[in-house]
Amino acid sequence: MRYPGPDPASTDDLTPAIESLLPSLERFLRFEGPDPAAHRSAWYAVLDRPLPRTGAGPDAVLAEIRDVLIANGLRTGHPGFTGWVTTAPSTIAAAAAFAQSIASPMKYWATPGNLIDAVAIRWLVELLGFPATFGGTFTAGGSTANLLGIGAARQHAGERLGLDLSRDGIAGLRDPRVYASTETHHVVGRALGVLGMGRANLRSIPTDGSGRIDLDLLQAALDEDAAAGRAQVAVVGCAGDVNTGLVDPLPALARIAHDRGIWLHVDGAYGGFGLLDDRVRDLYGDVAAIDSFAVDPHKWLAAPVGTGAVIVRDENLLARAFAVDTGDYDRERDVVIAGDPGSPFDDIGHGTPDMGVDFSAPARGIAVWAILSEIGADGMRARVTRHLDCARLVAERARSSGELEVLSEPVLSICCFRYRPAGVTDEAALDALNERVVAEVRARGRTVTSSTRVRGRFAIRPCFINPRSGLEDADALVDEVLAVGQELSASS
Repeated sequence: MRYPGPDPASTDDLTPAIESLLPSLERFLRFEGPDPAAHRSAWYAVLDRPLPRTGAGPDAVLAEIRDVLIANGLRTGHPGFTGWVTTAPSTIAAAAAFAQSIASPMKYWATPGNLIDAVAIRWLVELLGFPATFGGTFTAGGSTANLLGIGAARQHAGERLGLDLSRDGIAGLRDPRVYASTETHHVVGRALGVLGMGRANLRSIPTDGSGRIDLDLLQAALDEDAAAGRAQVAVVGCAGDVNTGLVDPLPALARIAHDRGIWLHVDGAYGGFGLLDDRVRDLYGDVAAIDSFAVDPHKWLAAPVGTGAVIVRDENLLARAFAVDTGDYDRERDVVIAGDPGSPFDDIGHGTPDMGVDFSAPARGIAVWAILSEIGADGMRARVTRHLDCARLVAERARSSGELEVLSEPVLSICCFRYRPAGVTDEAALDALNERVVAEVRARGRTVTSSTRVRGRFAIRPCFINPRSGLEDADALVDEVLAVGQELSASS
């Protein structure tokens, strides 16, 4: 086959291409006016088209990126956005991620990006107070971080029986069980499915009156399964559930798990950084007693989405759990050359694909390194403290108002409350009213929040993790709920 010329893709002129997008990105980050993304008819038909036979060229694509993609982007970085446990990246994080995509596309070679990735894990371990002997790896998010932690637990359970489950399969692991509260994120159950242990083998333990895992029921389940000879793989604790921000009694879970020789995994994807606020630090106990810990820098740290991490007591065990057999084409990955070998392609550098599910992986830690280099540990501690203050301000205003009710007292940076006008006691009516309040508050666009259910009741659920958000935004949210609630009540 004869080719008419060079590759049709543009591989130069990076500067003008990026410069052409910057004004649109700056305009987007001002979050001015109504949210254009709400009007899907303006952009859906433009993008949903057949595969082109002939390309439109770089200028046309850049124009669509500016005028359609960016202009109608998702405003998770708006200071008034408190809807999810993810947010938009900060400026330096976004810049670092862009640089990584060009200059460090593969982390497992001896380049600055490779070293930075390793340094970032070390900094994250130190920031959260784990012993320096702990290690870990960056992942594509909390879902994968939990998968790796539970995968390490599975390997640990097998090795206690003299089995290598990663190599030989789980047939020798009789009726494996993992224990977690009913409030644990559903990705934990999915991890059991992916790891071959089966989602049905997650023992969901009811919560006690405080909304945390019931320790007595956990002990009873452990006793029952031990008597039946079932393999007890892991106890999972939650460090900040995404509904209300509650933290399981982690010190007690550590004692229970380790007294029985069971792995303790903690899902701190959202709430892990709560460790930095001294007001709630004791809820986490001694982190040195945790065997694996999932945390998402793309949440509170405001790294780009797709940046998770798992911290583990034993890196070697994690590597055995996810070991990759080498082929002739990549034998060189097992060879590390000291000093300056002359080419980065002669030295795999720090880290190993054996500690995760990705073989070709970006250096996700570059953004984490850049954020912590910019603001330091004290800057991150101040952010977490401010956001816990925001949740407490919402609760304080709700308690002092005759028209609002706190449904779940804030522990971390979530406060669940509702609009409750005087004289309205019917729960179904209150649920319906608050559903309308949330929808109208979002439509107005000054603030965007989310909802959940607390003990069966519909709740307005702001979660403060956005680096652009402060106490004034917490006040604005309450003002909006009151204004909308009063309007709806007056019109009904």
